[in-house]
Amino acid sequence: MTARGWFLFSLMGVLWGIPYLMIKVAVDGVSPSMVVFVRCALGAALLLPFAIRQGGLAATVRTHWRPMLAFAVIEVIGPWWTLTDAERHLSSSTAGLLIAGVPIVAVLLTRFFGDTEHLGGRRLIGLMLGLAGVGVLTIPHLTGGDARSLAEVAVTVIGYATAPLIMARHLKQVPTLQLIAPVLLLSAIVYAPAAALTWPTTMPSTSVLASLAGLGVICTALAFVVFLELIREVGPTRATVFTYVNPAVAVAAGALFLDEKLTTTVLLAFALILAGSFLATASSGPGPRRKRTGRTGRVPTQPTPQTSADRSAPAAR
Repeated sequence: MTARGWFLFSLMGVLWGIPYLMIKVAVDGVSPSMVVFVRCALGAALLLPFAIRQGGLAATVRTHWRPMLAFAVIEVIGPWWTLTDAERHLSSSTAGLLIAGVPIVAVLLTRFFGDTEHLGGRRLIGLMLGLAGVGVLTIPHLTGGDARSLAEVAVTVIGYATAPLIMARHLKQVPTLQLIAPVLLLSAIVYAPAAALTWPTTMPSTSVLASLAGLGVICTALAFVVFLELIREVGPTRATVFTYVNPAVAVAAGALFLDEKLTTTVLLAFALILAGSFLATASSGPGPRRKRTGRTGRVPTQPTPQTSADRSAPAAR
């Protein structure tokens, strides 16, 4: 990979690793609805002009509005609110680690929706390791009154794992900007009334305002631009590997800026979830093949199956 590719790769690991920190800071000063509204509105305002400039945006929306609506609800409108509300009670590092289980859930969902690729022992071990890591992280919170927050994170994880399936099956031909910009605009419109009703009576602190701006400009608009450049530089498959860097960034940011403790439980959960996600999403290679010979005596070859998760790229976080 080129030096430019490594730079973009590292930058993406940070851009989609710090939202948990910014959400934690922002939600201390404004409502979750306000956080989601500002993030979506800023992202849409910055990306929509570029989507319009590409041409054909209206036709794209008319043609694909149903799967785009489903994608918006499952990827943004629901999960961004549940994640933000959960961080009122959970630490940013805990939220970031739990979200790292998305690849594991995605593997399970692809099996549920009819994917017949052979999992293999390594991927099954990865699933078990990842689930063990989630258990290590969540069990202490179940006795601390955080069951609702954990349920909200679970909704977020399922949404993040399901949305790429919709994109892979129904939105593969839609340019990324022409998908994301309308989705963010719709999400901002949906949350505008709730944001107006919960508008703060006093000016939020500088740190809260900075976090809101960072979520919209850096973690949404800029992140998508960088991600597109990363795909062009290294290809869609290698570009998604930065997903494994995000949990480390989330944990480090929480410890450095919010004094969140790096306990043995957190470190153990981090190791289990990271290892599990890596193994569960690794290519399993071709499974056992039944030999069928024709008159020529040759064994026909079959291409290695490709899952929906392999064909899709991760969406906004």
